[in-house]
Amino acid sequence: MILSVVRKKFTGILVLIFCTSVMTLAADPVDYVDSFIGTTNFGTTNPGAVCPNGMMSVSPFNVMGSDLNVYDKDSRWWSTPYCHENRYFTGFSHVNLSGVGCPELGSLLVMPTAGPLHVDYHVYGSEYTDERASPGYYSNLLMSSGIRTEVTATARTSAERYTFPAGQGNILLNLGEGLTNETGAMVRKVSDTEIEGMKLLGTFCYNPQAVFPIYFVLRVSKTPKASGYWKKQRAMKGVEAEWTPDNGKYKIYTDYGRELAGDDIGYWFSFDTEEGEQIDVQMGVSFVSIENARENLDAEQGGVFDFEKVRREAEAKWANDLSRIKVCGGTEEQKTVFYTALYHTLIHPNILNDVNGEYPLMESDGVGKVTEGHVRYTVFSLWDTYRNLHQLMTLLFPERQLDMVRSMIDIYKEWGWMPKWELYGRETFTMEGDPAIPVITDTWLKGLRDFDMETVYEAFVKSATTPGAENRMRPDIDPYIERGYIPLGVYAADLSGDNAVSHALEYYVADYALSVLADSLGHKEDAERFRRASLGYRHYYCPEYGTLRPLMADGSFYSPFDPRQGENFETAPGFHEGSAWNYTFYVPHDVKGLAGLMGGKRKFVEKLQMVFDEGLYDPANEPDIAYPYLFSYFPGEEWRTQKTVRELLEKYYRAAPDGIPGNDDTGTMSAWAVFSMMGFYPDCPGNPSYTLTVPAFDRVEIELEPDYAGGHDILVIENRVRDGYSSRVKAGEKYIKGFRISHSDLLEAGTVIFEK
Repeated sequence: MILSVVRKKFTGILVLIFCTSVMTLAADPVDYVDSFIGTTNFGTTNPGAVCPNGMMSVSPFNVMGSDLNVYDKDSRWWSTPYCHENRYFTGFSHVNLSGVGCPELGSLLVMPTAGPLHVDYHVYGSEYTDERASPGYYSNLLMSSGIRTEVTATARTSAERYTFPAGQGNILLNLGEGLTNETGAMVRKVSDTEIEGMKLLGTFCYNPQAVFPIYFVLRVSKTPKASGYWKKQRAMKGVEAEWTPDNGKYKIYTDYGRELAGDDIGYWFSFDTEEGEQIDVQMGVSFVSIENARENLDAEQGGVFDFEKVRREAEAKWANDLSRIKVCGGTEEQKTVFYTALYHTLIHPNILNDVNGEYPLMESDGVGKVTEGHVRYTVFSLWDTYRNLHQLMTLLFPERQLDMVRSMIDIYKEWGWMPKWELYGRETFTMEGDPAIPVITDTWLKGLRDFDMETVYEAFVKSATTPGAENRMRPDIDPYIERGYIPLGVYAADLSGDNAVSHALEYYVADYALSVLADSLGHKEDAERFRRASLGYRHYYCPEYGTLRPLMADGSFYSPFDPRQGENFETAPGFHEGSAWNYTFYVPHDVKGLAGLMGGKRKFVEKLQMVFDEGLYDPANEPDIAYPYLFSYFPGEEWRTQKTVRELLEKYYRAAPDGIPGNDDTGTMSAWAVFSMMGFYPDCPGNPSYTLTVPAFDRVEIELEPDYAGGHDILVIENRVRDGYSSRVKAGEKYIKGFRISHSDLLEAGTVIFEK
């Protein structure tokens, strides 16, 4: 039995844990993070350096190979700067996305080389070995040159250290390559040791208008012996591009020192280096201006090169955040999976504003400014994160969640619509639904209310009622309002196809949340209106197949129909990236109503169990990730939730590069693991309750913010089930009925105990 937990604070947090009757020194949670988890199997995470929710991230870039056709990001669907099995390093990319399914950002590539100057990455790239990574730090050894690379980060800047062999050393900034589908950049020499410029980014998920600039300032710690620009020469009709023996069709400028612009350009520094000499690089970035990038760099690194200081501060930030949850018991691998998942949930959404508070206005050329002490966030992958990540932020970091909500509200004020999949001030319209509604409703109902609810409600009603021709959030809303469903024949704004059923299901969830919010605000007629709308899923239920089935414009079912069509991301009419089985149970707000359509509890449970038994469940697809928890809505079936969650964790979440079941989706899959391993899960977005399951550990301690947790500062979850399943749960001094608990009751309990 666990007796106590004592915490001491140093630069990080050292935790002394007493398990059974033996005192053991536990590793700091930061030591359990394995940054390589999720870096293959399309997990699309990377092991680079980043601070919690930081704007800057510095990732090793190995997407491109010596043969361009081998690792082409489009032909191989690479959407990450790094993949674990690739071994060809072409530099460090600055500002990256974590866990997403479309290529973007991953630019501003800095590369150290030794020997003669080469600026073609096919030549200067190198295989590498001896990778090391921990939160806020990454390092490798380049095999072609013997250069040791090291990178770390502050919130908006990078610190990089390169250890060179004797001879000539070079530092390159490549502005031509990267993950973005946009081209075009500018670089200008400021002094012998400083350059500045910008790069165009955007077109995420191939939205042609969602483009935006990134501005940078780069400094080196040593005055170079020579420096200059390069540019890839474009062949003109009837004239071969200039070709040099060492650098192919790249022209190197040695006697030009103003600025250069173009599609495939870069800047180089060359140095005479002694054996083991270290040269530092710093980069500050901004999405507003070069001046702000410089101000960010000066403010966060103080105008000095001190790599170790930056690294220590980054690690301390991670140690502080990860120590919000302490676990005891379980295996070492489970702890690694847990803390790495928690780490991944703290990357996005990330800071957008500069140190002076400025940020790019949403869908505008203007510049806004946050109130001092607050943060403007970006990378709102809401179709993913509305299901669990924001609920985790509400629990662990309520002030950050409030600023995320305020950011969404300001986006509405600036643009006229809440975000769906916002990226650095541009709406990409990726995926479907109206996901800001359940996020903000859930936040409000859990007691976080320091934001402009009047504007929120106005925004929600606008998107839920505006006709389709004028509706940026729900362009296919007209048949939804008129008939209660969307027929086939309406194509998605993100060019993903005819996803009518998927769209409608997301609107039902949003309208349910809106009905609950309206009721809490006293808008009774609206509450009833949106509650009725949320039940429109019943139109799609087909008794013949026992699944949801697309409808035609005349109200008849689509035919021929195969409910398994859509497995493995093949196209299925009506469904987005999945089959009917991945969507049929996605009615989290009316589980018992859906069971009634299916013929009652027994039929529902049998059919849901069949989804798992026959491999129809997709652990990497958001609509069905809550399926394991649906068993617990029915008394006597809770053991199935406990069994299934345990099996899914063991099968799909492992301490290995492929240890995430697919795209992490800006932390969504990781949030599923964090909640599931703690023993509770928010299976219905917009409903402030959790379904309980036996935790993976003997004890979980969650540090709470008393101001947002009814005065409570800690939540303890104990697992007294050594094998088999739990049959009852004690919350505080009382046993609860079933395996569901409200957010307020969970916090009020203080201690939750799972018993045999």
